[in-house]
Amino acid sequence: MSTEYTIVIEKDKDGYYVGSVSALLGCHTQGQSIDQLLERMEEAIALWLEVKDNE
Repeated sequence: MSTEYTIVIEKDKDGYYVGSVSALLGCHTQGQSIDQLLERMEEAIALWLEVKDNE
């Protein structure tokens, strides 16, 4: 079963893309490109869910 999350993406003053998932408090990361950011977001979401499952 797969769940979809909305990712909010912004570009910071240094040119990095910053992504966050408002439904998962504290789940965010950054990347130099959108592709890199999306890869890292998948990892961040998986890690966030893993930590929550173990609490």
